Amino acid sequence: MLYPGGGLKDDPTFPDTAHKRINIKRRLRWYNPLTWILDAVVTHADILHAQWWSLPLLPVYLCICGIFKLRGKPIIFTVHNVLSHERSSIYETASRLLFKLGNHFIVHTEKNRQQMMNAYGIDSEHISVIPHGSLDFHVHNGVNRSAIREKLGIESTRKVILLFGAVRAYKGVDTAIEAFSKVLQEVPDSILLIAGKLWQKWDPYQRQIDELGITDSVKTYLDYIPSGDVYKYFEIADLVILPYHQFDSQSGVGTTAVSFRKPMIVTDVGGLPDLVEDRRYVVPPKDPEALAQKIKKCLKNPIQLTDMACSSDIVAKRLSWSAIALKTCRIYEQLVWVRKHSPLKSI
Repeated sequence: MLYPGGGLKDDPTFPDTAHKRINIKRRLRWYNPLTWILDAVVTHADILHAQWWSLPLLPVYLCICGIFKLRGKPIIFTVHNVLSHERSSIYETASRLLFKLGNHFIVHTEKNRQQMMNAYGIDSEHISVIPHGSLDFHVHNGVNRSAIREKLGIESTRKVILLFGAVRAYKGVDTAIEAFSKVLQEVPDSILLIAGKLWQKWDPYQRQIDELGITDSVKTYLDYIPSGDVYKYFEIADLVILPYHQFDSQSGVGTTAVSFRKPMIVTDVGGLPDLVEDRRYVVPPKDPEALAQKIKKCLKNPIQLTDMACSSDIVAKRLSWSAIALKTCRIYEQLVWVRKHSPLKSI
């Protein structure tokens, strides 16, 4: 009820995290504060590194981070959403309270660094910019694209434009639908595939589709897509679009598209432009005409699509997990050194 995105228990296909050099304990229960206290007290660690993004987790985080702080342990927050997507004042108030416990913060873009400084008064020296890595585990080898298209009921001759991920207001679904109606006028064999779990009512979008008369060319899958099925949608896509109205961080959908080396068009918000090598494929938000023009040019030119796919190799190297791990480890080493040589200070 509190988090429509679901959890690991809902997705048995999520990759196994077992590794000989990693010891994972799953003792926390969101409904049992005793598990929060127990983990915070008995965990033997030099550093607590927390991933902050969801308001329902606040009580858990405050408890565990507060106890770690009392134990004199440094705390790092990776802040995936500096400001909430829906611009919630409650989220920002909660974040401000939680961040008082932090010693260092990791964000994904330079814009995020500025937001952390402006919104929460955190000094730049306590903030590091490390990109979100590409999600390569979704990629499958030896995939039969024709068979997948047949299962999804999409003809092999159609040019598939993919809009993937949770359906939320800021994702620009309305912009994508309007732009696609213009694309169809010149590329009638194209199809808009919208796939992702609903976080809002679909009715307004369906009315828009019906009023534009493009129902037969829009295909939807409006439910949670297990990790093991994500590859199907990206493999059959000719072009991925991220027409977000507003956004501050980097997109998991975008990094997944990079992993599949898919041509991508994004809006000029947050860290989305960092996901494409050529700025020609960055359009203004809430501008269906500009988006439609770019989509048409891409779909009409197979060579251009190939060039876009090839350039994603450059982006993928920037999102290397090895580079991310190295930068993160340096932060750990710095905080451990500081703790040994001087008292830690909260922000």
